[in-house]
Amino acid sequence: MVTPNPEHALLTQLLAGCRQQDRASQRQLYLRHYAYALSICLRYLHDQDASQEAVNDGFLKVFQELPRFDAERFPDLAGSLRGWVRRIMVRTAIDHFRARNRHAFQVELEAVPAPPDSSGSPLDTLSFEELLRLIGHLPPAYRTVFNLFVIDGYSHEEIADQLGISVGASKSNLFKARAQLKLLLKHQQHHAYAGYVR
Repeated sequence: MVTPNPEHALLTQLLAGCRQQDRASQRQLYLRHYAYALSICLRYLHDQDASQEAVNDGFLKVFQELPRFDAERFPDLAGSLRGWVRRIMVRTAIDHFRARNRHAFQVELEAVPAPPDSSGSPLDTLSFEELLRLIGHLPPAYRTVFNLFVIDGYSHEEIADQLGISVGASKSNLFKARAQLKLLLKHQQHHAYAGYVR
């Protein structure tokens, strides 16, 4: 006999209320996911006010698209909902980023350097928090592509489509982001830089 999961039951009830546009349910869902959504938007926008605006826009989309989210399909409802919210927040943050940085991707290398060896990088030795702090120092275009590719797992084709740039521009911005992160590690005399000079 399967033991009922109280979290699953609570989320199912909460989502049902949101689908009926019950304000209390919507507020509860918003509060449960606000910090998570804000952390995603901050990675892309790097500005508290702009990120909060993106979070609010993202939640409007969550509530609008919720009828398409089939809660019955997922045994891990909490994890699936979190992943679904994440995708919406990434898309919304990117929309805000593009509106604020229309010319961020104008410069593009003619020849894209070969991607670095994927067997590992000194960046892999950083904690997630250290990596996020370093990413925050990157120019907006580099930061956005790095976030999409490395943190959120999008392909260069998907990034190009979302940002309205070429695949080559996506690869170029990622290469430049990694090079700049290497320089930041060197400048900060971070232990991870030793991995580049072996």
